[in-house]
Amino acid sequence: MDGDRVEIDGGIMEGGGQILRVSTALSCLLGLPLRVRRIRAGRSQPGLRPQHLSGLEIIRDLCEGKLEGGEIGSTEITFTPGKIKGGTHIADTKTAGSVCLLMQVAMPCVLFAASPSELHLKGGTNAEMAPQIDYTVMVFKPIVEKFNFTFNCDIKKRGYYPQGGGEVVVQMSPVKELSPINLTERGTVTKIYGRAFVAGALPIKLAKDMAAAAVRCIRKEIRDLYINIQPVREPDDQAFGTGSGIIVVAETSTGCLLAGSSLGKRGKNSDKVGIEAAEILLRNLKHGGTVDDSLQDQLIVFMALAKGVSRVKSGPITLHTQTAIHFAEQLTKAKFTVTKSEEEHPSKDTYIIECQGMGMINPNL
Repeated sequence: MDGDRVEIDGGIMEGGGQILRVSTALSCLLGLPLRVRRIRAGRSQPGLRPQHLSGLEIIRDLCEGKLEGGEIGSTEITFTPGKIKGGTHIADTKTAGSVCLLMQVAMPCVLFAASPSELHLKGGTNAEMAPQIDYTVMVFKPIVEKFNFTFNCDIKKRGYYPQGGGEVVVQMSPVKELSPINLTERGTVTKIYGRAFVAGALPIKLAKDMAAAAVRCIRKEIRDLYINIQPVREPDDQAFGTGSGIIVVAETSTGCLLAGSSLGKRGKNSDKVGIEAAEILLRNLKHGGTVDDSLQDQLIVFMALAKGVSRVKSGPITLHTQTAIHFAEQLTKAKFTVTKSEEEHPSKDTYIIECQGMGMINPNL
């Protein structure tokens, strides 16, 4: 450590942008100056991409912090946080960089701000290598609100690869502290629903084909449930560019939400897009956990900040989750344990992620 600066190696484990998101959000919350080296060392194009830089800039602006090394391609940054303030903040990747990943980095911080916040996030709403905005609204939001906060997410405009051009407005009020969550009872699947969308130059037939292919695929495993996947053509004034994709969500009797999603791209058959989403969903339903593999790592920071013990039952622990746990433990006083779940059939790959949270208290309230 240089003085009291926490040193983070951005090249280990997942080796990508997630290390940056987790560590800068926690640095901002805990008032810990930070140096991150070897940023995205594990990627084909190492260093900061526009999306990561936008994430750093919104964190810097949220707390009137100091950021050095904040340029595209930079593999090392230092960050000195200030005091988190509410108000309106804008982050624009100017590319198809994911607005959902911007939300991931900013959201924990504004929960502990002095006053309500409004985040205007611009970029891609349905991007590869990131949760789709539909996933954020349909799955992430209802589950993360179990930590005892709420937020509003208004999709102003959807934006797709390669230009982006989407905009989402997130409104949140600060909280005094976060409650722990207990997501260990999966229950039975009670309904399956989703949306298959096209935008721009693509015909609605593609959305119908994706939806039909997904339904056929799920029917092979789950016969007796009504499956409602709506084909949608995004209104032209609410979408920028051309894109397509699908999300399929399973809801259980205990309120768990698990999903599978997929994006269309040039040369990819629409049946294949639908089948891909359905197969991801079915895989997530097989392991018996209460969260899918996309939600797993997104809950870690909140578990670390909450007051008390959180428990989540999941399928195999992803590298993203292992990475989030590693850095959450390095920066906070939270303690995680991951154990194989005893009550499931031995052939099932099910785990309990348990966290004794640090009990972060909002100093401003």
